[in-house]
Amino acid sequence: MSLNKVAIIQARMSSSRLPGKVMQDIAGQPMLQHVIDRARRATLIDQVVLATTTDLTDDVLEQFCRKYKLPCFRGSLPDVLDRFYQAAAQFQADVIIRLTADCPLLDPNLIDLTILTFLGQTLPRTNYDFADLSTTNSTGTNSFDFCTNRLPPPWQRTLPIGLDVEVCSFTALERAWRFADQLYQREHVMPYLYEGIAFPTVDLPVNMEWYIQQNTTPRGFRVALLNHIPDYGGLRLTVDTPADLEFVRQVYRQFDGQTDFTWQEVLALLDKNPQLASINADVQHKSAFDVDKRSSRT
Repeated sequence: MSLNKVAIIQARMSSSRLPGKVMQDIAGQPMLQHVIDRARRATLIDQVVLATTTDLTDDVLEQFCRKYKLPCFRGSLPDVLDRFYQAAAQFQADVIIRLTADCPLLDPNLIDLTILTFLGQTLPRTNYDFADLSTTNSTGTNSFDFCTNRLPPPWQRTLPIGLDVEVCSFTALERAWRFADQLYQREHVMPYLYEGIAFPTVDLPVNMEWYIQQNTTPRGFRVALLNHIPDYGGLRLTVDTPADLEFVRQVYRQFDGQTDFTWQEVLALLDKNPQLASINADVQHKSAFDVDKRSSRT
């Protein structure tokens, strides 16, 4: 059976820390355009769509989608989980790849690696033997219910903030949509699928670039976390604040018009120019349990 793998990019104009950030100019294009272009270069995605809100401030995003022929779904502003579920249902997704529009350094290869991990495919230079998975999940494949290349605080991460990819089955998303009843679960979309997870300690493999931790949550979801060696979890490549935006603009400027550079090339750039990373080094990342205070009043 061929699975319909749909990347849903989450975007709104009313960001709390940097309103309108998704349309801010980076190297001559809106930030959102960079995210779309990078998502479309992932080879395992069948369709890319935008999920925005019915708020009037997001009319500009629907107009943008019309101009660039990108499918657009408009749904709840505070209940992002409902927005994702309704978008996934409309576009008949079997597998949902959650991306956010504030990650203009997103890497297509990392999207593909996370999807492969979700599907139970062996990755190059990894320690994990997928033959250990003896049962199938809701997609009918020997895979997981949820897979990601990062988890938010209080969990640890090994990839830079801003390269985030989350993948789940439609069945798992539907269960979260039905039963998640906390504000943070509705706002952050996926916590219902992974909260309570505890990963066993892994002896870091020799000469491996990737390692996979996996376990089952108290709710019965099979979860995989894709990790990288060495650990770059302290780097910040996302855009939440003016300092983040300035950092990303500086990165793109260093590539002199090239827009398809990889995350490894960004790391090499920061290694040569460590002062760049100091631009937004003091910005605090939100945890899995933070909620927009405006949502609690909605």
